[in-house]
Amino acid sequence: MIAKKTATDPKIVRQLNKAAILEAVQDRQQGVSRAEVARLTTLSRATVSAIVEDLLAANIVRESGMAASQGGRPPTLLRLNPDAGRVIGVDIGATHLLVVVADLRGNVLAEAESAFEIATGPEACLEQLDGLVHSALKRAACALDGVEAIAVGVPGPVIAEKGMVSAPPIMPGWDGFPIRDRLTALWNRPVTVDNDADLGALGEWDFGVGQHESNLVYIKIGTGIGCGILIGGQIYRGVLGTAGEIGHVTISEDGPPCSCGNYGCLEAMAGGRAIAQRAQMAVQAGQRTILADKNHSETLTALDVAEAAKGGDVISQQLLGDAGRHIGSALASLINLLNPGLVIVGGGVTGAGDFLIEPILSKQNDF
Repeated sequence: MIAKKTATDPKIVRQLNKAAILEAVQDRQQGVSRAEVARLTTLSRATVSAIVEDLLAANIVRESGMAASQGGRPPTLLRLNPDAGRVIGVDIGATHLLVVVADLRGNVLAEAESAFEIATGPEACLEQLDGLVHSALKRAACALDGVEAIAVGVPGPVIAEKGMVSAPPIMPGWDGFPIRDRLTALWNRPVTVDNDADLGALGEWDFGVGQHESNLVYIKIGTGIGCGILIGGQIYRGVLGTAGEIGHVTISEDGPPCSCGNYGCLEAMAGGRAIAQRAQMAVQAGQRTILADKNHSETLTALDVAEAAKGGDVISQQLLGDAGRHIGSALASLINLLNPGLVIVGGGVTGAGDFLIEPILSKQNDF
């Protein structure tokens, strides 16, 4: 029987301490002394010195310049070496695939994107992903063995410790599939798999408009609708990893069927797929809309609706407005429940701009 590792395991503790030190160095691009790192992380100076020596030996951190003297010998400043390695971010969506290669400071060096159908199942999808990763690496002039870590976002509930999804409504065939283990074996690099909205929340907190706001909510509106919740600087996942599944909150008991098996869910009322389906129904009903001018052999998308709305199409504007009001109502309840310091709305459907965002904001008067 293998003993379960806990936070008292020396290896785990050292990894956590190393991550905290790297974060302190990364956050201060002008440089930071060892003593300041110890203060920021609340670690002992001896612990900081030992880990910093390892980071210097690995060329991940560099000594660069001196701080102003405070009465004695001026301390040496530490800076992150962004070129010590590369990292890869992968966004797996229901209908799109995006791969980004960046340096250790998060500066994007190259990206590759392609159309995608997650419903084709994990084997075909991961084969397509592998090809796109190598394409992005080629554009970045980087070899796979120069990559330090790879993060993969997926549009479904994730069992983080196992690196797999659990009963994902819009990912047929993926339930229990060992995504992390399969990709780790394929690339021989450290791979993390997480929910796309959770990663969106972390990204906004670290690099975006939510920097250093330790309590925030990130709503991702794409084919489906997800929610990443950051509480006290930590992602809240819930017991089974399904926290934040706001897309499957019932909005109307008499509403359309949802991919999760229920009826009238937010996602079935206001997600990108729902908007496109309503647009298709409007065309088939003979309503006056410029969407009818599209080739009828093509399937309408939420992007088509957004473009038509921007072109003055009233039906498209109404569809987006209805979706925005549904999202706004659900969001008002979420704000009442969690009282976050910041709410961020993102995802591909937000490209519709004010036609979607203004109705969302209008519902915030409800709380």
